[in-house]
Amino acid sequence: MTHQPKSDFLHVLIERGYYADCTDLEALDAALMAGVVPAYIGYDATAPSLHVGHLMNIMVLRWLQKTGGKPITLMGGGTTKVGDPSFRSEERPLLTSEQIDRNIEGFKNVFGKLIAYGDGPSDAIMLNNAEWLDSLNYLDFLRDIGRHFSVNRMLSFESVKSRLDREQSLSFLEFNYMILQAYDFLELNRRYGCLLQMGGSDQWGNIVNGIDLTRRVDGTEIYGLTTPLLTTSDGRKMGKSQGGAVWLNGDMLSPYEFWQFWRNTTDADVERFLKLYTELPVRECERLGNLGGAEINHAKIVLANEVTALLHGQDAAQAAERTAREVFEAGGVGDDLPTVIVTTAQVEAGLANTALFVQAGLASSGKEAKRLFAEGGARINDQIVTEARLLTLDEVQGGLKLTAGKKRHALVRIG
Repeated sequence: MTHQPKSDFLHVLIERGYYADCTDLEALDAALMAGVVPAYIGYDATAPSLHVGHLMNIMVLRWLQKTGGKPITLMGGGTTKVGDPSFRSEERPLLTSEQIDRNIEGFKNVFGKLIAYGDGPSDAIMLNNAEWLDSLNYLDFLRDIGRHFSVNRMLSFESVKSRLDREQSLSFLEFNYMILQAYDFLELNRRYGCLLQMGGSDQWGNIVNGIDLTRRVDGTEIYGLTTPLLTTSDGRKMGKSQGGAVWLNGDMLSPYEFWQFWRNTTDADVERFLKLYTELPVRECERLGNLGGAEINHAKIVLANEVTALLHGQDAAQAAERTAREVFEAGGVGDDLPTVIVTTAQVEAGLANTALFVQAGLASSGKEAKRLFAEGGARINDQIVTEARLLTLDEVQGGLKLTAGKKRHALVRIG
């Protein structure tokens, strides 16, 4: 990097580890120094909630706002109907308009907690690209926009090329996605003066397409900036845990389970995650990340508390830490643990201990639960489980605490 940015926003991004690449770093830095820069990130509504994999880019929008920029959160009400093929091995399942709208409603709660919306110069705005994509006339769109795209160049982008190299089908529907995303940037620039699109580094080709299209059609210079694609130190994709996606909506993943995800961070990731997912000063992140031995556990608790407080509030973070202390240190049963409710009729009909571990999300299948038992990694009420069997009503009536490994717990109650 030859240019050393002067703007607060770029300084934060580089210092904290959010920065991967930029189409014109020097020109973007000058624009940020000159006034309020509107910038957007797009979110296709493919699930009822955003997950931890989205959180880094939401933090980027939060930092943009804190340093005087104007965030635009663009909901993909239109583009979700097509599906982004970037680095996917197969086409996404197509959702109905009603499903997409419901998913967008699920996103709004998270954005409202992390970004301030309103009418001020740096207040965020939330838009939906269905507003302009749903009403496009196909022939006019081909003549006015499609003629600016070279198929040869589109085929050269890594996100498409990798799919074709593996001889995996790429539908014409999906191939249109990058044109629609490019058109989003053009429309946002025309309507809201948006100067910057941001996204993960897998979006580089789509972002560049929007910049080229806007230059060709309107002669306007706009910019693109990408963040690194994040994996944990053990090679897992960020946002995935043994139990599946780490959702940001509290009704899909409890604040306690969210807190526990961060508490289980590996030692090697603590400093990096503190910089990316909290607002603690960089020097404090480095100090905590460099703690040795058992002291690193203190840093993990700080990380879990800070991220949970940002998303779910300070009270939820404190309750999660309190529950963890009861479970791990005092050997008790915390009220905030994920809970499986069963009926008396279920137990009397025959309820297997393996089925409970699956229902609680502590095992993905009965087969995995049996393997967990065989390896001595499963406990019920702190007693090691060695074999699969049916549970009696007397056993379940008082409530059960299920444990997988050392750190994953759930409760079972009759209700």
